Amino acid sequence: MAMPRTFPQRVTLGRPKQSALDVLIGAAVIVALYSLIRVGRGATLTIVPGSTQISTRAIDLPYYAARSLLRMFIALAASTAFSLGYGYAAARSRRLEKVLLPLLDILQSVPVLGFLVVIVSFFLSLFPNSYVGVELASIFAIFTAQAWNMTFSFYHSLITLPHEFDELSRSLRLTRWMRFWKIEVPAGAIGLVWNGMMSMAGAWFFLSASEAISSNGHSYPLPGVGSYAAAAIARGDLRGVGLAIATMGVLVVGVNFFFWRPLTAWAERFKMEQSESADRQRSVLLEMLQQSRWPQLAGRARRKVAGSLGRAMAVLGRDDEPLAAAAPGGRAADVAFVVLVGAVTAFGLWRLVSYTVSHSGLGVYATALGLGFLTFLRVAFLVAVSTLIWVPVGVRIGESPRLARTAQPVVQVLASFPANFLFPFATLLFIHTGISLNFGAVLLMALGSQWYILFNTIAGAMAIPTDLREAMDNLRVTGWQRWRRLIIPGIFPFYVTGAITASGGAWNASIVAEIVTFRDRTLTAKGLGAYIAQAFSATDPGHVARVLAGVAVMSLYVVGVNRLVWRPLYGLAERRYKLD
Repeated sequence: MAMPRTFPQRVTLGRPKQSALDVLIGAAVIVALYSLIRVGRGATLTIVPGSTQISTRAIDLPYYAARSLLRMFIALAASTAFSLGYGYAAARSRRLEKVLLPLLDILQSVPVLGFLVVIVSFFLSLFPNSYVGVELASIFAIFTAQAWNMTFSFYHSLITLPHEFDELSRSLRLTRWMRFWKIEVPAGAIGLVWNGMMSMAGAWFFLSASEAISSNGHSYPLPGVGSYAAAAIARGDLRGVGLAIATMGVLVVGVNFFFWRPLTAWAERFKMEQSESADRQRSVLLEMLQQSRWPQLAGRARRKVAGSLGRAMAVLGRDDEPLAAAAPGGRAADVAFVVLVGAVTAFGLWRLVSYTVSHSGLGVYATALGLGFLTFLRVAFLVAVSTLIWVPVGVRIGESPRLARTAQPVVQVLASFPANFLFPFATLLFIHTGISLNFGAVLLMALGSQWYILFNTIAGAMAIPTDLREAMDNLRVTGWQRWRRLIIPGIFPFYVTGAITASGGAWNASIVAEIVTFRDRTLTAKGLGAYIAQAFSATDPGHVARVLAGVAVMSLYVVGVNRLVWRPLYGLAERRYKLD
């Protein structure tokens, strides 16, 4: 039976070297905590009218970068917690699955601007005259750019969990809490880590919009790299844009070295295989932490807390029967559940349609549907081309840990780089070459969404057991036969997750890709993204209704494609490509 592997015993350092390493790590932790306190102080200031100007001085960039990085990690922590809870509920309850999955499709299709229309006033009302509310609104906007692909990834890992793990959990009479942390989370660890990396990359793309908070005609731009770049673009300052790009590159490389590289190397211990690969990912920082005594002390405290929490969670019951997706209660309960959900959905749709029609007329939906079809064609073309390009590249990287060590920071920089920083240069290129944005928008959308396919393909290729690869090598199975028998079945569930989130990401990216501005020149493509962006920036009484109608139509397209295309492929992955 395939089990998560463990690495060989590490070599212990001598006491003087280990003590020096402990001091170094302890000092680094103290510096990080002090920096966190200093940076976080700015989030609690009182809002003073007229004091919301964003500086474009180079000396302010380090502080701005630290503020953006803090928001990103808080949102990433919230996204991880959301993914674990939401994905588990969708995978383990047949009734909830029928509601949560379509809702997740809708949520991932709603652009950041759509969330900002609704949530900004809510957070500002919770903390009036304080930047705490503005910061929470910004963090929530970043969260909406991170959470969905992580949730899809964890859900897919649960529905494709090998049957052997069900039997193991029941034979050991694990509590459901223990099963979750000992079996289910480790089984989805590789996908969660790589999708978390992609989530942070996707959040950089919308950082400018997330840090430019406005409500009731008042603007509250927050200090950050995104707002710095937006201010530089608005002033036509290419030097400032270049500095923001350089700062972003430093941030991405630093986060990769200090966070993602150790995490991806650590996650390999959860790879399900019977024989360990001779070549695995390495991280200098992870090896230093493994040699230090700090993790041992932290581990003891964690085990005590986990033990107490585990005893408290024993009330959830033991896993003495399969956690099937079926829910008890019979047909009558199913009918009642469907009626309740249908009534709530119908009421919500009625309120939405009545509001938008009363403010903008019924024709707003006809316009949005027509423009949505044009954006749909761009999204479909983007996903098809990205699949042909990035699936072979992702398989090659994922199959070679040595290549992954070199390629990971490169693809992380490319994916994390907010492509909208390049839009001013792309605008100049389109103007001078005469390329219509109706075609150029596909390239701009791809810059922010194609990486979902690449990252999930890498995760899928890394998760293929080494013993299966070695068996194929011994049988000299190469070429198309190797792809058909090993690679495609191995990466297929991961690819579906990547494609569904790339599709949703492309719809979101259309908001900023179908209308681009630099100085006094604006290029606009025909599409739903440009329609929503123009409605969001308008000031007439019906602009909110047009935004809501556009977001509703975008959600309709995304949910329709997911139900007709991606959901059946999820079912195929669950039936045929489990690692049993």
